[in-house]
Amino acid sequence: MKNLDTSLMHPRDQITLIIDKIYRSGLTTTSGGNVSIIDENGDIWVTPSAIDKGSLRASDIVQVKKDGSIEGRHKPSSEYPFHKAIYDCRPDIKAIIHAHPPALVSFSTVRQIPNTNIIPQAKKVCGGIGYAPYELPGSEELGSRIADEFIKGFNAVIMENHGTVVGGTDLGAAFQRFETLEFCGRTIIYGNTIGTPNYLKDAEIEEFERQIPRLLPELDQVEHPSDERAIRQEIKKIVHRACNQGLMISSYGTVSVRWREDDFLITPTEVSRWDIQNEDIVQIKDGKREPGKIPSRATWLHQEIYRRNPGINSIIHSQTPYLMAYGVSHEKLDVRTIPESWIFLQDLPNVPFGSHFTGEEEILNTLSENTPAVIINNDSVLVTGDKLLGTFDRLEVAEFSAKSLVMGASLGKLVPINEEQVKALREKFLA
Repeated sequence: MKNLDTSLMHPRDQITLIIDKIYRSGLTTTSGGNVSIIDENGDIWVTPSAIDKGSLRASDIVQVKKDGSIEGRHKPSSEYPFHKAIYDCRPDIKAIIHAHPPALVSFSTVRQIPNTNIIPQAKKVCGGIGYAPYELPGSEELGSRIADEFIKGFNAVIMENHGTVVGGTDLGAAFQRFETLEFCGRTIIYGNTIGTPNYLKDAEIEEFERQIPRLLPELDQVEHPSDERAIRQEIKKIVHRACNQGLMISSYGTVSVRWREDDFLITPTEVSRWDIQNEDIVQIKDGKREPGKIPSRATWLHQEIYRRNPGINSIIHSQTPYLMAYGVSHEKLDVRTIPESWIFLQDLPNVPFGSHFTGEEEILNTLSENTPAVIINNDSVLVTGDKLLGTFDRLEVAEFSAKSLVMGASLGKLVPINEEQVKALREKFLA
């Protein structure tokens, strides 16, 4: 998957960029976690010990040279030994992230490994998950335990009563693996709160992977008038906003906007959502695609939605943790929580996994003026609307509603707005 091009970025700048994402996403604390890169000289650049992760600067990053000498204003992370142990045993790994994200810590404290068959892309992104028994933090023994798991071929390891460590061919790949694994953990935990998670079979994941975008023919010429460029900018902003708000992860998510008639612009496949830029977005015109670009594998579905629904002008297709709790448990989300939820959603049905595959009709037959969104079991939520900001708002409302219900499950059974109250809402706001 294409991540931000860091080839001309100094390791210090790469590390501060990623640690900032991790901290702002609530996946580490001020004092917790560490990130490193090994460069072409064999020098390891690593976050310092006991320095605020929320305000880390490039000048804080420590260089540990191949000969063991240290350059920098601070001491290297106390967990440096296991970073070095991983690099020593796995020359293909060039970047490492270690942190204590809450969901994965939960798994580590009950001695379990998240099953990545919970959502389709996770197995591809994360691979198998290793498990390292507890050892004293910062010790050589801990480094050996973790290295043993990486030697087996794992690129992500749960550390018993500690957290997780992941590696990647670069820091972007490591972050994507880290973020996706934590998302799996959260989805499983939230799904358990309201029901019982259902896992995909390997054959279902393989079928998902075979859903390579049906390559539309390429346009002979592409024009980018001002209204088209404005849509690109709008899509990019919404994708980045969704990532920042925890409504999209780097490995999954599609946004499209109708341009003219049935022509539209859509996000590409195999590009990290955090890093999408205007030039990555793909124009679909007259049933053809912008040359040299591969649009989202959901392009056919978006195309059919626009063709059959003139009132729909934007679509967001994403994975959000609380809505996916309903997606993996296959429980029905009752949107009659507060007036806003019912007004924005009215109904939010579940459809089976695979309903979004090429040629399937169930989603197309389900969407309507009164059903603007669906949850695709074990996959995603698909939300439609007119203006893109309004569609994003609908996604936010749906996720907030799901979060309220998941949180409320420990308090008691939902008491929904009654039919008389729903009727009054319909007459006042939707008539």
